[in-house]
Amino acid sequence: MTEVVLFSALIIAIGMIFLLVKVLLKPKGEFSSQHIHDSKAMKERGIHCVMDQDREMRRKSRLAVDEKVER
Repeated sequence: MTEVVLFSALIIAIGMIFLLVKVLLKPKGEFSSQHIHDSKAMKERGIHCVMDQDREMRRKSRLAVDEKVER
């Protein structure tokens, strides 16, 4: 049982060390954004985050409802 706990702690410590090294070696000491709207490749493919897609679909459906009401 103690071997499992020590092994788990060792794995977590190694992961933390890798994260620390990455932060120290970065120019501003921060990680890059992981959001879809900040990704150049996703923008080129026309992929948006789910919040933007939802907002766009709600706007389109609202316009469709407005068109039906006007007729």
